[in-house]
Amino acid sequence: MTELPEIPLVDVRVGGPVAHAATHRLALEELRTACLAYFPAPARALAPFGDAVARRWLERSASPYAAEVMEIARLTAGPGVFLVNTAYEWGCTAACRGEVPALVRTLDWPFAGLGRGLSVARQAGPAGEFWNVTWPGAVGVLTALAPGRFAATINQAPLYRRTRGEFLRWIDYATNAIGTLARIRFAPPAHVLRQVFETATDYASAKAMLSRLPMARPVLVALTGTRPGESCVIERIETQAWIEEGPFVVANDWQSARAGWEPRSCGRPVGLDSRERREALSASVGAIRQPFDWLKPPVQNWATRVAVEMCAGDGTLRVIGLEPVGGDRPAVRATQMLDLGARTLEPSS
Repeated sequence: MTELPEIPLVDVRVGGPVAHAATHRLALEELRTACLAYFPAPARALAPFGDAVARRWLERSASPYAAEVMEIARLTAGPGVFLVNTAYEWGCTAACRGEVPALVRTLDWPFAGLGRGLSVARQAGPAGEFWNVTWPGAVGVLTALAPGRFAATINQAPLYRRTRGEFLRWIDYATNAIGTLARIRFAPPAHVLRQVFETATDYASAKAMLSRLPMARPVLVALTGTRPGESCVIERIETQAWIEEGPFVVANDWQSARAGWEPRSCGRPVGLDSRERREALSASVGAIRQPFDWLKPPVQNWATRVAVEMCAGDGTLRVIGLEPVGGDRPAVRATQMLDLGARTLEPSS
């Protein structure tokens, strides 16, 4: 049996995501190709147009990392970099557990290759160092740990519906996207979260920034600190925030339902999927005995590409990548478990 590959650790405290992409150009190109391959041929033919629209929007946005995306795009053989860096993941489930809050999460995205292509990057900012669970070519943060400060993840927020019924949902997707492109100039949520990891000195300052800074799209942020009681879900629309104090379990709906918003689904019935993932994780996360005991259907589903366990209090970080096996069967492990262990992530002097 072929041994599963290790998840690479990359030190990009100098050079950041651009250095990550430049030193892993083959992986960058493989990931770009794999993401585009998910779409049917007619949609792939429109990728250059979509990438150009995303680039024009990013240039006018408040993101401090637009120039990095442009540098990374120059390293590739085709379109896709701007689209990926202005999007965020499709599904996801996360939970906080323990007296010293630990954060577990899955990232669900339909693209094959994201599990195999996973990296963990050591990055730095004025407030200190952090570990970013990421890919070459990505400039934002979706899942990261700053030992001794905080840990955070992003989940996609529910869909704002103007219509009703299955067959009209595409109108809402299109209307929401057009509204963002036409009116919104805030930074994408993943770019804002990177700003927070670079500049927030502790849980309290991270919580304040994530509640205050405007974001280009609605988003759910799970945040944990280093001491008992330091955990919350920050529910965001562009210029407003609602804070639900932890402990918590969050999938792809508001903690309390709001009229006009529909939970996101990972392919199962919209009215059930997010709720059932949340209920399943809630039932299993308190009884963890071994790493990733909690990773089981429906939390582990066909679109699951990343699973993470992390604790800012002791610096624990465990990561695995997963890949699809076809149909609606749960994705399977595609990498060895990266286990950096407690206290091994403390910043070097």
